[in-house]
Amino acid sequence: MYNVYSVDYKRNKGGGHTLRFLRVLRLFQCSKNKIVKFVCKLILRRYRLKYGLEIPAETIIGKGLYLGHAFNITVNDLAVIGDYCNLHKGVVIGRENRGPRKGAPTLGNKVWVGINSAIVGNVIIGDDVLIAPCTYVNCDVPSHSVVFGNPCVIKHRDNATEGYINNINE
Repeated sequence: MYNVYSVDYKRNKGGGHTLRFLRVLRLFQCSKNKIVKFVCKLILRRYRLKYGLEIPAETIIGKGLYLGHAFNITVNDLAVIGDYCNLHKGVVIGRENRGPRKGAPTLGNKVWVGINSAIVGNVIIGDDVLIAPCTYVNCDVPSHSVVFGNPCVIKHRDNATEGYINNINE
């Protein structure tokens, strides 16, 4: 787990609700006090209802998460999100309940997920991957790739997310 201040809030240009959500989420994850955890759960529930931010407090999330246009983002509680990932409006990171891909996705570091994209099933997304808007991903994606379309088309590209990732401490 990371401390409450693992996100560089000064660089996160998102709305104030995004920053507050991330602070409360980190506080919940780092606190051992049951009262603090309970209050954080209530606040996170309010954000879920008001903004559609369905990111469970138990989800494993690396440092530097950026929520761009943070509305209607859904993340399964079993998903794992790496460092410096960017999620945008309408993103779904979901679980499959049957079949060969039963489980939830694992995202590597520096993954940019575009608007209204879906990543579903027990798939592994490598590091430095750009997932284009409106893409459906249900297969493993190697590092240094650009993914687009439905079914997903994977193209290798060095520095795929260069210029796209926010919250990187340089």
